[in-house]
Amino acid sequence: MRYEKIELTYSYNSLEPYIDEETVKIHYTKHLQGYVDKLNNVLKGYEKFTEGKTLEQILSNPNKIPKKIYRDVINQGGGVLNHNLYFSILFPYPKKEPEGKLLNEIVSTFGSLEMLKKLVSETAINKFGSGYGWLVKDKRGKLKVANSSNQDTPLSFGFTPILTIDVWEHSYYLKYKNLRGDYVKNIWNLIDWARVEELYKNDNLV
Repeated sequence: MRYEKIELTYSYNSLEPYIDEETVKIHYTKHLQGYVDKLNNVLKGYEKFTEGKTLEQILSNPNKIPKKIYRDVINQGGGVLNHNLYFSILFPYPKKEPEGKLLNEIVSTFGSLEMLKKLVSETAINKFGSGYGWLVKDKRGKLKVANSSNQDTPLSFGFTPILTIDVWEHSYYLKYKNLRGDYVKNIWNLIDWARVEELYKNDNLV
C-alpha cells in the first residue's frame, strides 16, 4: 500500500491574508510531499506489515511497528498524518463555530468555545521547538487539549486528534517570522468547524 497526501479543497492563495500562498505551496508540495516519499521508501520490503492497514491503524498501534523501522515510521508517518489533518481542517470560508454534540462537549469540558480556543492557542504558542497544539478526543468522546513534539501523533497515545495547529516554523515563518502568536491567533479564521465536527463523530482522519 502506498500512502499519499490529501488533495487540497482550496487553491494555494485562498487562505490569504492569514496564510500566504508561498507558505501553503511549499508546506504542501515540499514538506508534506517529502514525508510521503520518505515514508513509502521506509516501508519498502515491509509489505506484509502494511497490507490492508491504513496509516491511522499503523500509528494507533506503535508497539506493532517493526523495531528496525519504528522511529522512521513514527517520524515520517506522523508527518504525513499530522499534515493531512492540518490541511483538511483549513478552509477559506469555514464554518465559524461548532454546534450540536461537539459544542455541548466543549462547553461541558472547557466552559465555552472561547476558553477552548484560548487553551489550544496557549498550548500551541508555548510548545517549545517544533510540534503541534491539539484538540483530541478519547474513546468515550471526552475532549482534551494537548501538544506534541516533532511528528508524534496523539493516535500513538490512545487519542484521536480532531483539530490541530502546526507550529513547525515552516508553517508560518515566511509571513510571520518569529511572531508565532500572531499566526496562531489568525489561523482560527480558517479552521472549519464543520470538518472538526466530522472528525469528532467518527475516527477516520482522512
